Amino acid sequence: MEKGVISDNGSPRPEANEMSKNMKRFLLVSNCVILGIGNCFAPLTNRLYSVKGGKRIWLMCALETAGFPFLLIPMIISYLYRRRKGGPGTKVISMSGVLVLPCIVIGVLTGADDYMDSAGVSRLPVSTYSLVLASQLGFTAFFAWVLVKQKFTFLHINAILLLTAGAVVLAFHSGSDIPDGESKGDYVLGFVMTLGAAVLYGFVLPIIEFMYQKANQAITYSLVMEIQFLMAVAATAFCVVGMLINKDFQAMGREADDFELGNAMYWLVLIADAFLWQLFFLGAIGVIFCHSSLLSGVLIAALLPVSEILAVFFFDESFTVEKAMSLFLACWGSISYFVEEYNQEKKKKLAAESEGQKQKQKCVV
Repeated sequence: MEKGVISDNGSPRPEANEMSKNMKRFLLVSNCVILGIGNCFAPLTNRLYSVKGGKRIWLMCALETAGFPFLLIPMIISYLYRRRKGGPGTKVISMSGVLVLPCIVIGVLTGADDYMDSAGVSRLPVSTYSLVLASQLGFTAFFAWVLVKQKFTFLHINAILLLTAGAVVLAFHSGSDIPDGESKGDYVLGFVMTLGAAVLYGFVLPIIEFMYQKANQAITYSLVMEIQFLMAVAATAFCVVGMLINKDFQAMGREADDFELGNAMYWLVLIADAFLWQLFFLGAIGVIFCHSSLLSGVLIAALLPVSEILAVFFFDESFTVEKAMSLFLACWGSISYFVEEYNQEKKKKLAAESEGQKQKQKCVV
């Protein structure tokens, strides 16, 4: 029988074996770093594609998950490691058939989210796009409460409200940083599409955690990579259909020739974009595996200051009063969340030490 472990929201999650605290901490930190790199730089490559002449929305959409072949490298390494420990009979694919359909459905939802995300970032300055996307945390928290019974404290709720408010501030001044040559209608459409992407991905993160809980098999990091691979394949297939209908494949050659940075840089930007987005998605579901969907959502919102600085630096975007207020609220909310996480971890440690002392006293008696 598989051993059950308790996830950070208090619900059971099956695992093949009890992972050591040091290994789980290493995986959590590694996935936080992977998520951070993808979250900070992927929107920049998307925007670079757009401002230098790229106009194919479905192509941008597909690139957000088309980097799944990069996952084959860690998946092969993981299989060789498992084979060395388990022998020649070790299965290449550990995923059970029960998980295939849920992964495909979530993948299609991710593809739809990618389309709205790409349509948004192509019409908005990266700084504005990033701050609007911060509202995703509020939706993540709501769906985590509904689907996986996530527990909240006052500081958790305070963090969610602050991070969400940071995005809402922009809605009242949505026309103050319209890029040159872009109509107000396109800007508003970009704002609405980005907000829609925030809602949908706010649902996707908890539903992945819900799938982990309901999976009738042990959840290992190897399985997490397989899940991400299948979801990315489904999402890319969804986007490729859009590319075929929109005739993007025929247009890519012409677009590369007209790209302001040159033909070679066009293809390099596309490859870099696919790779960075794959880091983002792998990091996001890895954090869910190691901790919770709520932490994944908080990290995405908490990394806004880095995105803000990079966007202003690379694209010479304006940094308005509204953005400064949003940035302040985002930082405040992030600090509030991590302070509460520290307090909760400290309480758990003290409780464990107290229980250990009681057990020692019983042994002495």
